[in-house]
Parts: sequence; structure tokens; C-alpha cells
Amino acid sequence: MVTKTGRDTRESLGGGLYRRTRSGKTFYELRYTVNGKRRFTALKSTKLTIARVEASKLVTRIAEEDHDPVAEKRRQGVSRYKTMDDVAGYWKAQNGKRLRHPNVPNRRYDNHIAPFIGQIAIDKITSADVVAILVRLEATPSAANKVLIDLKQLFSAAVKLGLVRSNFLREFNPSDAGGKEQARERSLSLVEIGHAMHSLRRHPERFTRDNYLMLALLFCLGVRKSELAQAQWAEFDLASGEWRIPKERTKTGEPITIPLAPAVVDWLRELHTRAFGSDYVFPNRRAGSSGRRHMGGDTLNRALAAMFGKAQGTSHRKPENVMGDLKPFVPHDCRRTTRTLLSELGVAPHIAERCLNHKLKGVMAVYDKHDFLKERRDALAKLTERVAPLVNGESNVVELPNHG
Repeated sequence: MVTKTGRDTRESLGGGLYRRTRSGKTFYELRYTVNGKRRFTALKSTKLTIARVEASKLVTRIAEEDHDPVAEKRRQGVSRYKTMDDVAGYWKAQNGKRLRHPNVPNRRYDNHIAPFIGQIAIDKITSADVVAILVRLEATPSAANKVLIDLKQLFSAAVKLGLVRSNFLREFNPSDAGGKEQARERSLSLVEIGHAMHSLRRHPERFTRDNYLMLALLFCLGVRKSELAQAQWAEFDLASGEWRIPKERTKTGEPITIPLAPAVVDWLRELHTRAFGSDYVFPNRRAGSSGRRHMGGDTLNRALAAMFGKAQGTSHRKPENVMGDLKPFVPHDCRRTTRTLLSELGVAPHIAERCLNHKLKGVMAVYDKHDFLKERRDALAKLTERVAPLVNGESNVVELPNHG
């Protein structure tokens, strides 16, 4: 039977299969009945033999599962959750409800997950994609473990949204990421800082000037690596020697002003020249590889690990260890080093804690709202006076004065 409506024709081929011509284009349809309703659904194939096979499979599924192809297509059409980025939007909204500082995991997603699988449909992401992300973080085990937790939560969210049936990441554990973490106690003496900076300065082709100055700033400012990597020039007032970090980028969720010693200002002026007009202090030198405009979260870790002779990524070739007998350290050890050196310089504990943007505890946290900016400026100036000569190559060995 052939029905005609204007230029539209539909010809029955038997078994519920129809050849449809509309606006000069021919395709195949299946007529089916589900829940007492008769409907037509277009088939993918444009060849009759393949269309018959497709229709047969679809008829079986409709009969066994009460599957409704038209309703399923409509549901997929209105669903706004398809890619990993879509799921992350839902996940981030949930983080805002349940976490005190949701910006921390949200930044991990933006830095370590989104650039690689953000635009992939959630049901197309495989274990191999996850492994590739974790391999990139081998130099930062703690970050790898946290990203694995984030990925597990993202896929749990996808299960809740009905986008996947199960969370295959349940099979993953810390041994697949950064491994069991040991509490770190590493801090560097001034002699060790001098040795490290001297060794790194001799190999600018392997350890870039940006990495070198970032390490110097971490030693002298006590800030978190992520706060520095994402810093924008709009946050700095070099004339007054201040860096104002907005609350959105601090772990405490409170803004803080970081005082800058003269040597630190000099390094920042050099970085401003090197930034070539970028909004970021440390622009992404490989911006084409991801949408990120600032330095990646693991860039410094990987560069420093390579200087200690550790293979990076999927490479099995160990680079030359140029650091000699110096005990390896990672960028986060700089904060512990800053805190330790401040104590050795005789800085009061509550001032040293505020230098690291740690919240004060106990009664002092309740009643003392003073930011200690002047005291912190004096403390960081003393520290920089001792570290700057090591960074600038003016001295490689400096002994702390005896405050005993």
C-alpha cells in the first residue's frame, strides 16, 4: 500500500517496514505499537537489506523491553547531560551544597580532567582514558589520588542522572593512581635551597626560567602552588608591594593580601616582561594543547622531578639527575620550608601561620580579626633577605643567625 500526501509517500514493505519519501529524500521507517499507541520511527540505514535487519532487531527489543524508540529519541533530545563537562556542571553544583571550599575540587576538574575528556560523551569514556589522566599526574601522587576520587564522584553522578548504568571506576584504587601516601616531613635548609637553586640555574634548557622563579616565589611567599600558578596581574600592586588573592582562589575561602619584599617584586617584574601581555603571571606556554591559559597544576612538579632523574609520563627513559646528593623534594615542600625557616628566624607562631594563610585556632580565631599585614611583611622580608641571594646566584651557602 502506498499513501500519498503532496510530495510525501509511504510504501508498506511488510512486517511493519515502510519506505518513506519526503521532499525528494527516501528512507525507511518501522511502524510499531507500544503501550497501546501506534508510532513510526525512522531507521538509520538507507539500504533495504540492512534496514530489514535493523527493523527486526528493533521489533525484538520493543517486544521484550517495552522499548519506545520515539520516546527515547525525545528524551535524548531534551536531556542537557551528555558529555563529561555536562555531568561536571551537575557535580560542581552539588559540591557547592556539600563542601565548604568547592573551588578546590572544581579547579582540579578544570585543570586535570576537562582538558582531556570534558567534551567526550560520558558513556564513551573508557578505563584507558582514566589511566591516561592518572599517568600524567605520576609526579604528583597526592594530586593523582584526589583526581581519582573526583572521577569516581563524577561517574557516580552520571549513574544518578541515568547516563550510565554503573560506575566502572569502583574497580580503581590508590595503587592505580598515586599509591598510598606517606605524611611528608621534608623541609629544606638554606644550604639545601642554595644547592638546589645553583643546580637548577646551571640547566636552563631543562628547567625553564618560569619554573625557576616560581620555585623562588614559593620559598619566599609560602603560598600554595595553585594560588601562584593561577595568579593574574590584576591581583598585584607592585608599586606598593602587595598581592591580593581573591577569596575564590584561596583554600580558606577568605581573601588575603600577601606582602612582597623588594627582591620578590624584582622577580615579578621580570615575569611580567616574560608574560608578553598575558593576563597571567605564569601563562600556559602550550596553550594549544588545552583550553587552560595559565600554567598547569603539575608542570612544576614534573619539571622538578625530572631534575632528580625521575622519568615522566609514559616515558621509560630516566633523565640525568643534576641535583647530586640533594634529597628530593616537591613544590609543596616549599610551604613547609617557609614555615620552618620563619620559626628559625624567630617569627612568632601566629604570625608564621598567617604568612601561610592558615586560619588561627581557638580563642584567637574568634576574637582576633587583625590580619597582621605589617608583621607578615617584616617576617617575609627577613626570609627573602636570606633566600634571594641563593636565587640570584650571589651566595650558595648562608647560615641562619643564632636566635637561641
